Amino acid sequence: MKNTIAVILGGGQGNRLFPLTKERSKPAVPIAGKYRLIDVPISNCINSGIMRIYVLTMYQSASLNQHISKAYRFDSFSHGFVDILAAEQTRGGGTWFQGTADAVRQSWAHITDRGSPDSRILILSGDHLYKMNYREFAKVHADAKADFSIAVQPVTRKEAPELGLLKTDASGRIVQFAEKPKTAEELDAMTVDTTVFGLTAEQAKERPFLASMGIYLGERAVMSAMLGNDTSKTDFGKHLIPQAIKDRHVQAYCFNDYWADIGTIGAFYDANIDLVNPLPKFNLFDRDAPLYTHQRYLPGAKLNRGSVECSLLSDGAIIEDALVRNSVVGLRQIVRTGAVIESSVLMGADYYQLDRQDGKPSIGIGKDAHLRRTIVDKNASIGNGVQLVNNNGVNHYDDPEERFFVRDGITIVVKNAVIPDGLVF
Repeated sequence: MKNTIAVILGGGQGNRLFPLTKERSKPAVPIAGKYRLIDVPISNCINSGIMRIYVLTMYQSASLNQHISKAYRFDSFSHGFVDILAAEQTRGGGTWFQGTADAVRQSWAHITDRGSPDSRILILSGDHLYKMNYREFAKVHADAKADFSIAVQPVTRKEAPELGLLKTDASGRIVQFAEKPKTAEELDAMTVDTTVFGLTAEQAKERPFLASMGIYLGERAVMSAMLGNDTSKTDFGKHLIPQAIKDRHVQAYCFNDYWADIGTIGAFYDANIDLVNPLPKFNLFDRDAPLYTHQRYLPGAKLNRGSVECSLLSDGAIIEDALVRNSVVGLRQIVRTGAVIESSVLMGADYYQLDRQDGKPSIGIGKDAHLRRTIVDKNASIGNGVQLVNNNGVNHYDDPEERFFVRDGITIVVKNAVIPDGLVF
């Protein structure tokens, strides 16, 4: 894999993840208490022996830049790097990235600057949660003598209409592509015998469709030709892949393991909460494929009495005689006496603030506060007696003062927000 260059797409404005993307790009959104979304594809690359990595972004990339510069420093003998490429103006033009293909096309000169002419380019997404050994992907690509390969996942009929579907022949070669087919006829035309990819007959019956994961591997020369100079072809899925299927050997690599697209608040919340289960779908305790991040050298989490049930506690967290149940507690998060935290995601803080400032709540969760199905972004201050439990079952709400929002029935307290004592929602 030394001859492979990884390109991680940072995504657009991330409107579906608002307000978590209010002040940061999607790859910089914290996840699992102590990580960022960008740590997932970068860790997959490192664990797969890929040490030359570019991250393409254009929206609010300051926190992403800071995180990457602190977390990923390779030694001089590995020749490894993680560089951020932002949309830029050049003498030849340049605009905001218009799509996945346009982002790679505009950055192509930088991407290929350090690679050899026979290198491979691996395209990844910055907002997916999964563990993949890209060596296995590369082996399928090489064994098939493919020009371009796409990672796919078997999905159900219910999931299929929201995804790009691929149809393969018995050898795994892709012969047809359909972007989010809706009608029954369109769906029926895209069914595949997924037992070819190792599924049992029962599994194949339940998941007879192959969905694109947005993960691509191609020879440098092939990908350069696919991108071309036609700037109207802005997206891999909509524009480049359908044409490549007609003109080239495009191979499917079937990934039959956990994969979550963290594209919405609901998906983000579900992925985090699943981590507190005894056997979560995403294994943070995998010795052979660790998830890397910035080393902060914080002390272990501290529990001063109270009760913690089925929860994930991050470094430096302090629980003071409170109840934490089915929740993720982030770095330096303070949960004060009498608080009740249920099925919530607390992202923690960048620093400790133990005392109230000018009569306002200090950073953390106040005394006797009650949070249920709530995401609390970093450095937020929740006052004493605050009740964020959404008893009325509101699915969508915008606080007039923009301190918190409700999306998909989940309450989200924004970064740096101050929720005054006694507020009830």
